[in-house]
Amino acid sequence: MLTSRTFLKRTRAGAVVKVVREHYLREDIPCGAAHCRLCPPRAADGPPAAAATGLQARPSGAASSLCPSPHYLLPDTNLLLHQIDILEDPVIKNVIVLQTVLQEVRNRSAPVYKRIRDVIQNPEKHFYSFTNEHHRETYIEQKQGETSNDRNDRAIRVAVKWYNDHLKKIEDEENIQVIFLTNDKTNKEKALEEGITAYTCEEYIKSLTANPDLLDRLACVSDEGKEIESGKIIFPEHVPLSKLQQGIKSGIYLQGTYRASRDNYLEATVWVHGDAEENKEIIVQGLKHLNRAVHEDIVAVELLAKDEWVAPSSVVLQDDGQNEDDIEKEEEKESILKTSVNKDMLRPTGRVVGIIKRNWRPFCGMLSKSQIKEARRHLFTPADRRIPRIRIETRQADTLEGQRIIVAIDGWPRNSRYPNGHFVKNLGSAGDKETETEVLLLEHDVPHQPFSQGVLKFLPKMPWSITEQDMKYREDLRHLYVCSVDPPGCTDIDDALHCREVENGNIEVGVHIADVSHFIRPGNALDEESAKRGTTVYLCEKRIDMVPELLSSNLCSLRSNVDRLAFSCIWEMNHKAEILKTRFTKSIINSKASLTYAEAQMRIDSAAMNDEITTSLRGLNKLAKILKKKRIDNGALTLSSPEVRFHMDSETHDPIDLQTKELKETNSMVEEFMLLANVSVAQKIYDEFPEFALLRKHPAPPPSNYDILVKAAKSKDLEIKTDSAKALAESLDKAESPTFPYLNTLLRILATRCMMQAVYFCSGMDNDFHHYGLASPIYTHFTSPIRRYSDIIVHRLLAVAIGADSTYPDLLDKHKLADMCKNLNYRHKMAQYAQRASVAFHTQLFFKNKGVVNEDAYILFVRKNAVVVLIPKYGLEGTVFFEEKGKPTPRLDYNNEVPSLTVEDTTLHVFDKVKVNIMLDASNIQHQKIRMVLVEPKV
Repeated sequence: MLTSRTFLKRTRAGAVVKVVREHYLREDIPCGAAHCRLCPPRAADGPPAAAATGLQARPSGAASSLCPSPHYLLPDTNLLLHQIDILEDPVIKNVIVLQTVLQEVRNRSAPVYKRIRDVIQNPEKHFYSFTNEHHRETYIEQKQGETSNDRNDRAIRVAVKWYNDHLKKIEDEENIQVIFLTNDKTNKEKALEEGITAYTCEEYIKSLTANPDLLDRLACVSDEGKEIESGKIIFPEHVPLSKLQQGIKSGIYLQGTYRASRDNYLEATVWVHGDAEENKEIIVQGLKHLNRAVHEDIVAVELLAKDEWVAPSSVVLQDDGQNEDDIEKEEEKESILKTSVNKDMLRPTGRVVGIIKRNWRPFCGMLSKSQIKEARRHLFTPADRRIPRIRIETRQADTLEGQRIIVAIDGWPRNSRYPNGHFVKNLGSAGDKETETEVLLLEHDVPHQPFSQGVLKFLPKMPWSITEQDMKYREDLRHLYVCSVDPPGCTDIDDALHCREVENGNIEVGVHIADVSHFIRPGNALDEESAKRGTTVYLCEKRIDMVPELLSSNLCSLRSNVDRLAFSCIWEMNHKAEILKTRFTKSIINSKASLTYAEAQMRIDSAAMNDEITTSLRGLNKLAKILKKKRIDNGALTLSSPEVRFHMDSETHDPIDLQTKELKETNSMVEEFMLLANVSVAQKIYDEFPEFALLRKHPAPPPSNYDILVKAAKSKDLEIKTDSAKALAESLDKAESPTFPYLNTLLRILATRCMMQAVYFCSGMDNDFHHYGLASPIYTHFTSPIRRYSDIIVHRLLAVAIGADSTYPDLLDKHKLADMCKNLNYRHKMAQYAQRASVAFHTQLFFKNKGVVNEDAYILFVRKNAVVVLIPKYGLEGTVFFEEKGKPTPRLDYNNEVPSLTVEDTTLHVFDKVKVNIMLDASNIQHQKIRMVLVEPKV
């Protein structure tokens, strides 16, 4: 059956055209109930939305006091959007999700849409997606004067009615009822008038008497759903979205991303979108001006008059009040911010007038239990200091105390000091290693769920072997003496090398990279999951793989003595390491040795070893030294950052030793050839695809970034030049002190802090390709496709360039590539932060068992009331504060020009050697930190 919709549309040229949309209706769409004899079996070309499992013939699930007989649930759109945490709970089963509801959810919230799709795919939940918009008996036309919203509400009620009539006709079955769940008062009233059994979510959940914990997961119905008794209005009203958009267009308001301060809960900055350079960053201060915005929301701000502009606050203010309605105290704190400052310090200042897009996510943290006995309302303190406390209602406060929990925000009424939210999940005890790792991954948005069956089904079937088809477009390089050199315990071996002399006296060098793109084909679920993850994340004791383990540690890993598929970059060089020829080929290799850096170094140094692998390593090492010298002469930077390695107890897995990583010559050897391969591939893909090459650039830092480095060096009578990377590299090389050998390392660590972040970009969307740190005009990532998705795209581009694979539309779409680069840059940044947080947590564990440790340290930075020190032995950085609660504040004199801080009569300079006591401060269980106290010199 066919129905059509006709409407008129004006084209860009101004002409009016008639558009006819055909809408097919069918009678063969099954209801989803198991063993329903009235419905035809689902056809192979049937509606794709339907879940494979469908509804149970005899619905099982929690017993309801409102509806003791067997029943299915059917929620409307708003209920699904706001109560997804309830619907995901294992207790809730046998739910019908209408196509009308799914389409609306898809348009309104991509994250919720993905979550409900995942639930529908879960066979244990028995959720069924019913294509009501294409069923002859449930499709309805929009009436004249009826809004789309009202039409959709009516379509949902029609579907509920059809289901109830349909299920009554099934003989020999106990009558199964469909219960309509809605929090919309009007919709519920209409449903009841039409004889439909309808409840609000709260009514139904309260009826599940055997599962009282579910009540905690109920979201507040709306912003007004749970008013605070006092009712006093605290915040200004938000301007409606339509008016905000007009205001942004006319320039009254500015749109930007809201970034809350970690150190001061009464201050934030808004990063303005677009090209308004002069107002790129707007300061917002004070509770009313912050106006219920939450970190990372997209907001509209109104600039204040210039005489109301303020300077960024240097005061540290933490929100630790329990009395949530004590607004007078907040105003007292706000007055502290308004100290008199130099006019040059004033910055553009504004106030938040409305929210364009909320970026709320589930937050990890801990419950701050109310002091009132038997209270149900408690405050939740997020682990991220930039997120405000959240008020939740829970009956499990005693159980949840001392636990890490997840809470979601539901709304933030004008009369509430804090947003309202609901409990989602208990992660486990605070301080427990597994729990803290989970928190760390969630807080840094690292996708870490096990790979789904939908993803795993695209893996090769085992046992796997190389077929004749795989050999097409490949060179057989199994005869070459190829080896890999990696850190100890490495199982995801991306790269291997070979080096041999050829007949004409030149040297052939090959970099062989795992051919991951052979196994991950464009557009399938495995490819999409890898693209979403973007990178493998290495924590101290755990690796979160970008691709499933079968590939990362087995089929793609270039282990020794097994045949593996590779992508090879092969150069012919002379003995001066000058490249004479470059070629790229898909290949098959058989690595002859998987070595650690130490083992490879030992072979190079051992006079007794002269086998092919050792000879190859010596050749590589010799060429690498020449390549490195050339690179450094070209202006490449050799910077420093203290990396730490933990030695774990084999039984408890607690850190028992902590030391900085030692780099060997072989580390540098491997690095040189990886860099060379990346540069060669970058040039090749850019030559072939000038608009679509995925490249990596490192922007030059603005001159002001170097102020701290230049001043610090000047205080030691050294000159650092920063007008180019080459000038910086040369002046760092010269900055030596015979009496203070560690000074050069400290300067390089400081120089690292001045750098910008390197980023991926699409060549057709940018014209600045330069990589500042490597002093290379072009660069990309090709050498680690097991752990970086960028490299998979680069492999695909290179394969097309050499005719070894075919292209596909998304690969040559620069806008899609630019979006992908945005995600990759975000994932890489978050992985870095997660790795640092993991090191910080394990460092705390290490010092927890150590008591007080006394160590040598060097001052890296001086602040107004503290110094930041580095402890070389542990590669550990920490802050020594000179102001403590409950103790008299010493006299402090800060000098910014010659970076120094005078505490009473002792002056501390940058790079001074000091002694500190290190201990774990566990007074705040959620924010445990390493505390450092200055021992020498005495102040």
